[in-house]
Amino acid sequence: QVQLVESGGGSIQPGGSLRLSCAASGFPFDDYVITWFRQVPGKEREAVSCIINSNGTTYYADSVKGRFTIATDNAKNTVYLQMNSLRAEDTAVYFCATDQEAIILDDSSWAMDAFYSYWGQGTQVIVSS
Repeated sequence: QVQLVESGGGSIQPGGSLRLSCAASGFPFDDYVITWFRQVPGKEREAVSCIINSNGTTYYADSVKGRFTIATDNAKNTVYLQMNSLRAEDTAVYFCATDQEAIILDDSSWAMDAFYSYWGQGTQVIVSS
């Protein structure tokens, strides 16, 4: 039973920082892909960042490059999303998702939400003045 438990969301002013956490259990964490998605009501879910845990390869959406950093703590089976220089357009519900590395077929596969079998509950981030 794969489980992903998210935390760290909240309300913050533009320019501030938040760190989201996703605690994982029930699967071989070191061999999986872990990805953060976000979604605004009425819009499609957007891939934010991904890490292939076995080799440390990371991916970022253009909208967050240079501001967000994804990292894992394998001893704690936890993935983090450090979000700096937050903007109003970062407001969304953020989801953690995971699956086997086999879903990564090319450089665009990481962003396909349909490829992921396991999802967290989502944590809300609100960036406003």
